[in-house]
Amino acid sequence: MDGHIVQVKIHPAIGVARVGNSIDTPFIGPESPDQKPMNLGSYKDSSGAIRRQAARFRVYGYNAAGEVVRELKPGDAGVSEIQWTVHLANKKAAWYQFHLPLDIPEGEMLAAGQYARRNADVVGADRKKLVNDPGSRTVRGSMTETKKFDSGKVMGNAVYLGEISTRSDGRLVVLGGRGSSASYKNKPITGVANNDTWYDDVSDGPVTAKVRIDGRELIATPAWVVVGPPDYAPGVKSIRTLYDLLFDVFVEAGSLARPQMISFADHIEPILRRFCDLQWVNRGFATQFGWNGPNFFLAPAMRKRLADPSERNRELRRQTYVALRDYCRDGMSPLPWPWLYGDAMASRPKSVRQHITLSPFQDWMLQRWADGAFQAAPLRESRPTVDDAPIAEQPGLLDRAALENCAAEAFHPGCEVTWPIRHPTMFAEPFRILHRNSGASEPDFGPMLTPQEAAVKDGPLYAQGPGDLTRWMAAPWQADTASCRSGYEALVPDLGPRYSPYLPTFWPAHVPNHVLKAEDFERVNTPPAGGDDSAREEAFERRATWLRGLNGNTNQQRTQMIADWPKLGIVEVRDYTVGDGKFPNRIHVESRPAAPLDQAMDTANLVNLQVLEAGVPVLAAAAGTWPADGPAPETVEAEYVARAVSEAVEATGYREEEIAAGYLERLDPFHEAL
Repeated sequence: MDGHIVQVKIHPAIGVARVGNSIDTPFIGPESPDQKPMNLGSYKDSSGAIRRQAARFRVYGYNAAGEVVRELKPGDAGVSEIQWTVHLANKKAAWYQFHLPLDIPEGEMLAAGQYARRNADVVGADRKKLVNDPGSRTVRGSMTETKKFDSGKVMGNAVYLGEISTRSDGRLVVLGGRGSSASYKNKPITGVANNDTWYDDVSDGPVTAKVRIDGRELIATPAWVVVGPPDYAPGVKSIRTLYDLLFDVFVEAGSLARPQMISFADHIEPILRRFCDLQWVNRGFATQFGWNGPNFFLAPAMRKRLADPSERNRELRRQTYVALRDYCRDGMSPLPWPWLYGDAMASRPKSVRQHITLSPFQDWMLQRWADGAFQAAPLRESRPTVDDAPIAEQPGLLDRAALENCAAEAFHPGCEVTWPIRHPTMFAEPFRILHRNSGASEPDFGPMLTPQEAAVKDGPLYAQGPGDLTRWMAAPWQADTASCRSGYEALVPDLGPRYSPYLPTFWPAHVPNHVLKAEDFERVNTPPAGGDDSAREEAFERRATWLRGLNGNTNQQRTQMIADWPKLGIVEVRDYTVGDGKFPNRIHVESRPAAPLDQAMDTANLVNLQVLEAGVPVLAAAAGTWPADGPAPETVEAEYVARAVSEAVEATGYREEEIAAGYLERLDPFHEAL
């Protein structure tokens, strides 16, 4: 191979960091799709604070044929310096409201006011005060340097966005904020995504580098970093990940090709495994796809049949495939797999996009698998540690790992990024965000951003600047995370025999719904007395509501989340040590929530009730149209919520403490409440 380096590139192409409130050493985010979850206790420090996840970037040299030559490090083989520059920003408060993705048909059905700006009462030059842009920071790879993004402000309030640093290996480490959110006018939380005057400390922006090698200066193909909320179930992946979505984007655009050969081990089993792994974060999935469930695809006998391409097991493969959702066949039915909400989810369904489908590439692979056009054995070797992989594989592993641990749809708006990411105009090449030229200002799109205006040439779906990916997300992120639950229902008469509080769900791989408590794991992991396993089996099957420690109506719970998000448990992997094979060898267990959340009833907030009537005072108060001479909107809201809870208790038999009720405007995108 030609060892002469003519081009340098940064990897991962999109790195992902996450906020945390711990002052202790952060941890590096996943760097290989095959990487195992970290050891027990790695995600929180000794005080119970959540550690920040860092995004780490490297530079690789390529020859004229586009082959990877080596990773470049200062002092190694002619490399004298790597100069890194990062520019983080947060533009949420200055951007437009989020109600639905604007690139789906339902996005054109919103009321005019739903296309308006956040904080529309801030006008003229003052709108710049809504943008937290501390500028860029530069560090040298040949030294140990740290630079902080601590000079940005929102309406005069200083907001720290994170820092960058280098170590002796020349690699770049990017850290985000501390998870701080506030209102610059001390206004209450009133919704999921568009809380005026509220800001947070997530961010995103370009990552660039200059490399001095053999007396030449090479400009690296740049990357991007996204700082998102914590991943509360690290190691559990969404059935459709951000990598899956983007791979389809580039296949459709013609810049990537589908693989010529399908492997059960490489392509099919990972999808089936994700169904099973959701058992640790959602009880509905646990019942159907969990350990010893009717569709536990990982059981040895079942796996043997699924991996067999012969005619003998064709019907099993086919039945598994046809159980997956197809919009043309299934319409709005909630029954096909996967049981996940979609981009147009509403508490009164109106669209087939009420639920998601698998990606077109996933569907294509599964079709071929169902037909027997695959091989059972893997085509590639597993690489749990990226540094142990052949150099040619390392860039791809880094790119994939960062994205495979992020959620795709439902973009409602999402966890890390939202719907603009699925537009090829956002990219310079596969997985690389197209950068707006430094110093180039983005056009002012006016008081409203409609679907047509969003899609214009060189508009917000084209070249990106600092803060442009996360500006579409919920303000603040905690209000959204506290609302990502399961089994939402709007009509009390429907809370009957056909209602499940466990399904469908949003993003349980990152925002859990139901978890195995540490106390129950201890029972499972204790050898039985007298050979009776019934108590252990019951403990294993039991699940606690992850958000059981939040109190009050839905707005009050979202407000509590602003302060209590670090107190929630992290779903971590623990070893089952009894060794009798009666339970999985590796079990995902919730770490103990901090007080007072640890005292909550296990099934608190299990039922999630959308009270549309309560939306009348909520929306009117937010719009400033509630009559001043009438009762307080909070009082009217509370009356509607109390009545709905009482009716739900009578209709279902659930206790009052088990029902979380209120109005979520995100689940009522067309404002039927009015």
